[in-house]
Amino acid sequence: MYAILLLLLTPCTFARRYDYQESSFHGYGNFQEQWESAGVEDTEMLIDEIKRLEVELKEDVIHSLEEKAVKWLFDFNRDYAKVNGLMANLQWNYDTNITTENAEKVQEFKVKSTKWMLQKRQEARKFKRNLFSKDIKRQLMLISLGADLKSATKVHRMAELESTMLAIYDKGKVCNKPSETSKKCYPLEPDLEGIMAKSRDYDTLEWAWKGWRDETGPKIRPLYTEFVKLQNEAARENDYRDMGEVWRESNFEDKNFNQVVDGLYKALKPMYQQLHAYVRRKLVEKYPGHGISKTGSIPAHLLGNMWAQGWDNLLEFVTPYPDVPVVDVSEEMQRQEYTATRMFKTAEEFFTSIGLEPMTEDFWKKSMLTKPSGRAVQCHGSAEEFHNGKDFRIKMCTNVNMDYLYTIHHEMGHIEYFMEYSPQPDIYHEGANSGFHEAVGDTIALSVLTPNHLHKLKLLEIPDKALAEKQDLNFLMKQALAKIAFLPFGLLIDKWRWDVFNGDITEENYNAKWWELRLKYQGIHPPVPRSERDFDPGAKFHVPANVPYIRYFVSFIIQFQFHSALCEAAGHTGPIHRCDIYESLAAGDKLKKMLRLGKSRPWPDAMEVLTGQRNMDVSAIQQYFKPLMDWLKEQNKKENIGWE
Repeated sequence: MYAILLLLLTPCTFARRYDYQESSFHGYGNFQEQWESAGVEDTEMLIDEIKRLEVELKEDVIHSLEEKAVKWLFDFNRDYAKVNGLMANLQWNYDTNITTENAEKVQEFKVKSTKWMLQKRQEARKFKRNLFSKDIKRQLMLISLGADLKSATKVHRMAELESTMLAIYDKGKVCNKPSETSKKCYPLEPDLEGIMAKSRDYDTLEWAWKGWRDETGPKIRPLYTEFVKLQNEAARENDYRDMGEVWRESNFEDKNFNQVVDGLYKALKPMYQQLHAYVRRKLVEKYPGHGISKTGSIPAHLLGNMWAQGWDNLLEFVTPYPDVPVVDVSEEMQRQEYTATRMFKTAEEFFTSIGLEPMTEDFWKKSMLTKPSGRAVQCHGSAEEFHNGKDFRIKMCTNVNMDYLYTIHHEMGHIEYFMEYSPQPDIYHEGANSGFHEAVGDTIALSVLTPNHLHKLKLLEIPDKALAEKQDLNFLMKQALAKIAFLPFGLLIDKWRWDVFNGDITEENYNAKWWELRLKYQGIHPPVPRSERDFDPGAKFHVPANVPYIRYFVSFIIQFQFHSALCEAAGHTGPIHRCDIYESLAAGDKLKKMLRLGKSRPWPDAMEVLTGQRNMDVSAIQQYFKPLMDWLKEQNKKENIGWE
């Protein structure tokens, strides 16, 4: 017994047991003297004293280790903000002035920042997180996630590949438009997208659709193949199976998130099928003699969008009640001489009306709100944080129409999120999950786009009550063409990439598998034959830019959950699609509480703060579109639901 007690009291034993090499048992000498003079009858008392001292020592050890972790995290977050700020500035310079010099600066810094992050990730993984408080544990966990290549040469090559793919995409132009004798060439934005949106000529649409894919995909394909190999190498060097697993865990803290989204889409598929059947019938009527199946899939170039991801440009000939004014205020905005700045000010005023922050001085000085002349830029709308608490910007080639009014609210939602969580440690400067970030601005837009709110902006006349129900259906059809039509596209891009990363799809069948998924989920097919010489996934920005896409699918579901909760806070009564939370400080306060969290809590906690629910739930989007779905079911009684 004596030998055992001395062994328990030996300082080095405690040091080994708690992995704390700087500790010393200061009370050991006095305690040994007590033991030497004690009788056997005091054994129980001494054992109790040993246990007490053992607990105290363990607490001291943990406290000291946590102090070290806190200091390490303070230094990390300070430096992480600097690294992110520098990267944001370099990327901004490239996106707003696409030159080889700016691309090289991005590549060089990516190599340096990746090396730095790899070192910090390794340091973070050495801490024994289970000993610490929740906040310290979470910060260390988030830093530990992700995957970077260890070879600086390969990091540089991966950055070079991404930059080259984006340059191909950004500089792509399609020439030799049918019926034109000039050799004029058309960039994607605004020209090709405008043609896809407005033209109703079958052959012109086919020219634009095919030309964009011919111009981008084949050039990107070999680069993407090499890029995927490097991505997976990075994943495996960090104990992941593939990069898809990295994406799911780092964005949603769930390696099996693919199963979650499959379940969500299964519940929403009947809504999409009803919309698909109705639009297909209208397209058959619109394009007679072009062999469009009455029961099968739809040619991909006829849906009003380069990627068939949103169908709202078809509203003019699928409107339920053509004689009732549709909710599209583009012409009225132009008649009132709206400018890009006025559109951004309109969006800012909505956010401030519910108690959120106005845009900063840097925002108005440094944002790119319209397409500049004389240099190539990346027009794809985006919002950027520069990690200094005051510099937030939007990059967009704004046109004056309702679609851009919506996009401005979407991007400004990102800015509001940035501003609310900016006091948090920099590792928390993200949405609760990536879908949250995309959903915030869209949630606001659900109010902005209502007929009642557009009337408040003096952009729309409200019809008499007898026509209100018909206008509601017209409005819901416009929303469904944007929201419901998007869902399968929002799902399949990362379904394709996850399978590329895990090896189920190989470079030998990239394009074939892409079109299998587009047929399976969207019920569309290419208007011209495709082969493995093509690379149609590369014609969508997020693929060459390597931006995960499932966030948008998630966003298009949870924004309706957010909207429902905010409408309840605002005291709204009546159909949820008529709700406008404008000037509701109660709704804004509820939203703000969630935004301030950033990524400091797991996303179910953030969801609960705003909605009272801990799961993604499709009931809100189903409730929102119920009047339209009831109407569509009546219209589709004689239609084949689905596609052969």
